[in-house]
This record gives sequence, C-alpha cells and structure tokens, in this order.
Amino acid sequence: MTTFTQVVLFTDTDGLARFREETIELSEGSPAARLSPPMPATGLQLRQSPVGFRSEFHCTGTPQWLFVLQGQMEIGLQDGSTRVFGPGQHFYSADTLPEGAVFDPQVHGHRSRQAGEEPLVTLFVRG
Repeated sequence: MTTFTQVVLFTDTDGLARFREETIELSEGSPAARLSPPMPATGLQLRQSPVGFRSEFHCTGTPQWLFVLQGQMEIGLQDGSTRVFGPGQHFYSADTLPEGAVFDPQVHGHRSRQAGEEPLVTLFVRG
C-alpha cells in the first residue's frame, strides 16, 4: 500500500515540542492517483511573512497543517534543534499547551522564522 509521510510537531509527555513522522495510508483513488481518506477541515488561511520575520516561543492554539508555498520556514525547538521547510513541504502543527499548564517560554512551544532571501508564504489548514 502507498503511504504519505506526515511530519508532526507535537507536545511530548514532558511538555516539550518535538517532531515525529507518521504514515497516512493512501487507500483510495486509483493506481495513477492514490488518495487518503477524506480528513476534516474547518478553514484555511494564507500568510505572507517578510524577509526577517521571526517569532518568539509559542504553542499552537488549534492543531493545523502548515504548507510552505514560497520561501523557507525554520522551526526551532526548546532543545536547540531546528528544521527548515521549503516550498512544497509541510508539517502538522499540534504542539498545544498541555492541559492545566501555564505557558512558560523556557519550556513550551516552538519558534519560527523566515529563512533565506525571499518572503515566506504559508497555507494553514485547520482540522
């Protein structure tokens, strides 16, 4: 069976954001165009971030897919690791604040920044 690799940014049991990869089976469609089963979505939003954009540490409010349409987006985690996503790449952002926790920018979430020489254009799809 054909699968799609979904990159997931999630909150681990220790409250820290981490990346993991999961597979989604492409069990529908035809041999020429494999499809996943339909997934729910409640809305989409486009964002353009200028050269030099960067955020502070934050958590995702509502889990959502993020697709990079133009430019490069670097995601930094509390452990100092980073991952860069370019045009056509994605991740599922689900690093929400643990239930009952008070946000601590030294522990929770991720930060993002525009990387490279062109503005960053992203598409968010909320589940």
